[in-house]
Amino acid sequence: MRRSLLAFAVLLSFCGALQADTVRVALAANFAGPMREIARLFELESGHHVEMAVSSSGKIYAQISHGAPFDVFLSADQSKPAALVAKGLAVADSQFSYALGRLVLWSTNPSLIDNSPNILSSGNFRMLAIANPLLAPYGEAAVEVLQRLACYERLGTKMVKGENIAQTFQFVATGSADLGLVALSQLRDSGLSDVGSQWSVPTAMHSPIRQDAVLLTSAAEKPAAVALMRFIQSEQIRQLIVESGYLLAD
Repeated sequence: MRRSLLAFAVLLSFCGALQADTVRVALAANFAGPMREIARLFELESGHHVEMAVSSSGKIYAQISHGAPFDVFLSADQSKPAALVAKGLAVADSQFSYALGRLVLWSTNPSLIDNSPNILSSGNFRMLAIANPLLAPYGEAAVEVLQRLACYERLGTKMVKGENIAQTFQFVATGSADLGLVALSQLRDSGLSDVGSQWSVPTAMHSPIRQDAVLLTSAAEKPAAVALMRFIQSEQIRQLIVESGYLLAD
């Protein structure tokens, strides 16, 4: 799929000089920090402009399905881009995995988490924040972790669910929740990595958070959008993604 996209980008480049244009990118909240830097670098290199709309993957999927005018969708899962392809709303050969998300249990309280899931098993806290599993893939992964620890049902009354992973992070950062299962990338982007206490969730405890990008059909012949998709797959950006707290999908 990557080769097909690159070949398509080369073909477009032969159709004439690229005109400066705006690329409208809808992206899952966990990737907002890295995407800001990617957009900055892309704008410097290409002369194009990037507009970002940040929300949960589920909400973005619904918006695109109802005609929202986006060019590129960076989801926090694979299923929603694939569903858009199936509907004819996204270019089939354009879908690729740009990152594997990582979860971390984090609290601003330096003594609450002892670099293990013990605090979850004990339930000795007031409120735990997770993303809504119906809207956010990071929420689905959080539920899997809690189920693996056999404490999901027991902690039901102590959970607050964010609309997306960004809101979930804010619940913890502001003290509305004592701790939360948040995206490692958000913790790094916030500058709060050294604040409080945390436990990095082993990836074996949940299904892979495989995050896919897709080019929307309405932008299939938009050179700026195709160029951005190609740029995200460059080695420079792949390294940036790793440094931002993700694993690479291949």
